[in-house]
Amino acid sequence: MCEMSSLPNIGPQVARQLREAGITTAGELRAAGSRQAWLRIRAMDPSACIHRLYALEGAVRGVKKSELPPDVKAELKAFYNAEKEK
Repeated sequence: MCEMSSLPNIGPQVARQLREAGITTAGELRAAGSRQAWLRIRAMDPSACIHRLYALEGAVRGVKKSELPPDVKAELKAFYNAEKEK
């Protein structure tokens, strides 16, 4: 848990959700990727929003979510919207 909480954008609640989703290390998060990690969290918490997805992508990249490039945010937003419609 310590390792996960040291990643950008990962506070205690998101670290807990990741752990409950079976992702317990930074390496596992990187291997799963932000989209898969978000889908696992959303399966447990339907209120998981796009900001959670941005936060996970930032954690994978080692940056704050506000520092994600616009094209990456656009790709994530398209993914999020497609998943919302399912």
